[in-house]
Amino acid sequence: MGAGVSSIMGPEGECGGHETGLGDLPERCVAEVFLYLDPPEICGLARLGRAFRGAASADFLWETKLPGNYWYLMGLVENENSKTRYLSKKEIYARLCRPNPFDGGTKEFWLEKCKGGLCVSISSKALLITGIDDRRYWNYIPTEESRFHAVAYLQQIWWFEVDGEINFCFPVGTYSLFFRLHVGRPSKRLGRRICSSEHVHGWGIKPVRFQLSTSNGQHALSHCYLDEPGSWILYHVGDFVVENSNMPTNLKFSMTQIDCTHTKGGLCVDSVLIYPKGLQQEKIFTTHM
Repeated sequence: MGAGVSSIMGPEGECGGHETGLGDLPERCVAEVFLYLDPPEICGLARLGRAFRGAASADFLWETKLPGNYWYLMGLVENENSKTRYLSKKEIYARLCRPNPFDGGTKEFWLEKCKGGLCVSISSKALLITGIDDRRYWNYIPTEESRFHAVAYLQQIWWFEVDGEINFCFPVGTYSLFFRLHVGRPSKRLGRRICSSEHVHGWGIKPVRFQLSTSNGQHALSHCYLDEPGSWILYHVGDFVVENSNMPTNLKFSMTQIDCTHTKGGLCVDSVLIYPKGLQQEKIFTTHM
């Protein structure tokens, strides 16, 4: 049985001298099998031999792994950098999986490596924050805990309002939008991470209101108390659906707590994140509708 698998029978029914293995499979056949695998699996199998290596580089294979509007995403990459040389579809996939800044470095997008889903991050500097120019209320503080290397830190304010907007051609799919927040001020002392709660107050009195709306009439509204200090948490605002990747979706979102009967403070605002629905990244707090 094993000999039958590993060798070819000669014309007389005897075992021939030519042994076959996985490396003898035609590249096209291997590539057709690769269509059913995720990119990390394809790259792992490419090490098995020449046929696998060739199949793992086939343009028709990687075209199926790329978003339908990958040309639009590559246009953003080329706008931020000088125009690149001709790239194979595999090279395009690899390029899009890196963090790709746009809008002057205040936003980034990348593809999730396993499934090729689009992720977008919008820094606090791209958001409209009430009182951000008054250092009595807000400061930008440097930190290694943000992909943008700085976060907006609220010391104290009566009227808390953060708004944002993005106009983007998202690939077809369902997406979730989150605010990445941290109650308390994280820092390091003697190489150890610490969290100061010096300015933390006011978040347990009334919930924060989260909202999003799209240019085609989708809406989401949720509320949540910010009562988990010491950790970066993704607060889920809501979901939206994209049905046409060639048309830009205008997305507006906000986070407010504008009850002026009390002040609130001690909050870090890092970014807004947009992920394919169901993609688990960091600790997620589900808000209440």
